[in-house]
Amino acid sequence: MTALREQGMIPVTDPQNFGAVQSAIEAAFSAARVKEFLRSMERLGLRIRDFELVLREGILGASTQAEYNRLGNGDQGQIREFYLASLEKVAPELRTKFYKLYAYY
Repeated sequence: MTALREQGMIPVTDPQNFGAVQSAIEAAFSAARVKEFLRSMERLGLRIRDFELVLREGILGASTQAEYNRLGNGDQGQIREFYLASLEKVAPELRTKFYKLYAYY
């Protein structure tokens, strides 16, 4: 049986900046750093899904926002999707521990 929905491939127009932002997200959600990343968000009172605010606060690194801002709309959209997919892959026990970050209220 084939997948009901398959995400289309959109070519990246700025691979250098795209890769830098993607690497910052991967590092933040790595097993070694995700707990520290979530604690930083909790201290600042941020919501996990508010990607632009996370960028503005510099939690993903000092230069990440500037690299993200250099991307075109299509690349920015793909980065946001990558970030949202990454936050959903956080281990259930950490998601439970930091439930306020994930809450929708």
